[in-house]
Amino acid sequence: MTKELPTYPSGPRHWRSLEELAQTPEFQAALSGESSADILAQAEGLDRRDLMKFLGVSFALAGLTACTRQPAEKIVPYVRQPEEIIPGGRPLFFATAHTVSGSATGLLIESHMGRPTKAEGNPSHPASLGACDLYSQASLYELYDPDRSQTLTYLEEIRPWPSFLGAMRVAVESERAHKGAGLRILTETVSSPTLAAQIAALLSEMPEAQWVQWESATRDQTRAGALAAFGRHAEVVPRIDRAQIIVSLGADFLTSGRGHLRHARDYAAGRRALAGGEGHRLYVVESTATVTGANADHRRPLRPSEMESFVHALAAAVGGSGGSPSDPFLAAVAADLRSHRGRSVVLAGDAEPPAVHALAHHINSVLGNFGETIAVIDPIEARPADQLGELRTLLADIDAGKVSTLVILGGNPVYDAPGDLRFAERLEKIKLRVHQSLYADETSRLCHWHIPAAHYLEGWSDARAFDGTASIVQPLIAPLYDGHSAHEVLAALSQNPEKSGYELVRATWQARMGRDFESQWRQALHDGVIAGTAFEPRNIAAASASVAEGGLGQAPARRSETSGRSPDASDAIEIVFRPDAKVYDGRFANNGWLQELGHPITRLTWDNAALVSIATAQRLDLRKEDVVEISSGNGKVLAPVWIEPGLPDGSVTVHLGYGRRRAGHFGTGSGFDAAPIRSSGNLWWAAGQIRKTGDRRELSCVQLHQNMEGREIVRAATAAEFRKNPSFVHEHEKEPGAEETLYPLIPSDTYAWSLSIDLTSCIGCNA
Repeated sequence: MTKELPTYPSGPRHWRSLEELAQTPEFQAALSGESSADILAQAEGLDRRDLMKFLGVSFALAGLTACTRQPAEKIVPYVRQPEEIIPGGRPLFFATAHTVSGSATGLLIESHMGRPTKAEGNPSHPASLGACDLYSQASLYELYDPDRSQTLTYLEEIRPWPSFLGAMRVAVESERAHKGAGLRILTETVSSPTLAAQIAALLSEMPEAQWVQWESATRDQTRAGALAAFGRHAEVVPRIDRAQIIVSLGADFLTSGRGHLRHARDYAAGRRALAGGEGHRLYVVESTATVTGANADHRRPLRPSEMESFVHALAAAVGGSGGSPSDPFLAAVAADLRSHRGRSVVLAGDAEPPAVHALAHHINSVLGNFGETIAVIDPIEARPADQLGELRTLLADIDAGKVSTLVILGGNPVYDAPGDLRFAERLEKIKLRVHQSLYADETSRLCHWHIPAAHYLEGWSDARAFDGTASIVQPLIAPLYDGHSAHEVLAALSQNPEKSGYELVRATWQARMGRDFESQWRQALHDGVIAGTAFEPRNIAAASASVAEGGLGQAPARRSETSGRSPDASDAIEIVFRPDAKVYDGRFANNGWLQELGHPITRLTWDNAALVSIATAQRLDLRKEDVVEISSGNGKVLAPVWIEPGLPDGSVTVHLGYGRRRAGHFGTGSGFDAAPIRSSGNLWWAAGQIRKTGDRRELSCVQLHQNMEGREIVRAATAAEFRKNPSFVHEHEKEPGAEETLYPLIPSDTYAWSLSIDLTSCIGCNA
């Protein structure tokens, strides 16, 4: 039996799972089987993926070279040792940037003997300030992944690069005769000034051609809300370090989205300030469970259909036009905001409808937060656009026979486009299809030409951070698999197909830097930041709530057709779609480090699941790991159930990025694909139903590994209690003697290694 735990000042009893809270027989049995002998006995006969459920990817992949399939090589000593390379000596560090969804994070890459080995944050870069997220750290695994595409192919037959150049020259000249009317270029979100300039030059030569952007985790609703509120495309940049009251409306700003590393550092600094006085206070209202919600001082789960009405009521309460709210939570949030005018910030998540964003901008305007805790800048995208609308237009043009050549740079729309758009079916109607990507994925399979993409550590480029700051993306290693960057592919469509990425990037910045270019160029490469490129804040006023919402009729994104519906049948449910915290929209699905990493909330590895609340599970008679059929008006999928406290009742959360059919050894077949039930009518939630199938599927969860066996995992107190008694953590515990250790004693006059984690500021980011 678990021993009775002492009560601490604030009195909470912390637990890590529902089974631990209930002390179920299964939980007790799990505790008794945690020895290595027990685990290895269970592991007999398992395949590689199942073995990793027990032992971890670090055991299976003992080093970067351990997973590469290289031919036998002879090792020959240097005749003349290269400069700056000392075998076994000090590493070199180079500044570069890693871009996800058009937003760059500045990095310092550690290199040994010409091989990148470690990624860390660049202290000089505003988006990182020395911090690094899990995607950037795991990108080293992606660089050396033997599953990466290694050959350029035409109809799955290997071809040399000159063959592709020749084929593109014929295709482009044919399109040029019609001003490019049949040419379409499909990219992910672009913030690279050089890539944007290349596309603009191509479109000026062929004005009837079109450029389309699409990402599964699109920010269309954020852009539409800003357009309605400000009357123009704009980017809202919160200054978390200046805010004392933070209200998140579905915004997981600590671990995802633009600038999240900077926001997390500013937030952590505010939490540390609590010990000495007033720091941050965080309110979170959300439709699923996030790391930001887990860090909230006060949190409310809401179904997606309820979010807009809540924000309407909040705007009325803050503005004084709604009287005194009967909802105590809402009244407390409104009162706190009113008492912190100019020192608060209200943030809306990318998945929230445009009306929620417009109302959030209105609330911030009423509170006087613009210019204080919020800056409004020009968009960092080279061309802000309604991505879903552009994708629909592209598919309509394909159906009408208007598209003869489609060049896809990155992305995987065959996999991640909403199921009702039937992208794969329509793609095959195009006469010439070209796809450039790191992996020969689902989209590559349906294209004529597949071009292996260069990893960001293998090619030259540039990108902008969340505040507009530009960085040069410089390579650290020659392409391992003869990959080509997007710049080189676009150059193949131009009049100068021989130009390299290096020449193109230098030309872009030489035109902008002007005099003393070489000195500024070298400084930018050294610092990882191009000085003076951050966007200046704009003095833009947000429209009133009524005006902003009136403008949504002309906004690019559309209101949800299902908004306002609530589940009423016994099996009815609201389906919430979110990018996964590890594999994102599926682009990182083959990264073994990320697959093995426990999800920050559920602690699941190698799988996604249908997440439901305790009450919803009871209402639908569901148990953990039951397989259910989730259906919407668009389709149906089978998924295992995971019961997660803190979710809104009457909803189920499904994460995107799994169920890949052509990803590599690790990504293929992991989890289920949510795209078939995701509709272009509403990308982020849908009304649906859940039906039990009677089957079960075992899930791998690391939550209870290394259980404390009765000892507490956390001892908590309020800030006031801590100031009164800073030593409360050590009470009720015997201080171990100097000799009570399994390790040799360290002499007091020598250095010893130790590790401490400040749980006041640790947010659980998984990095």
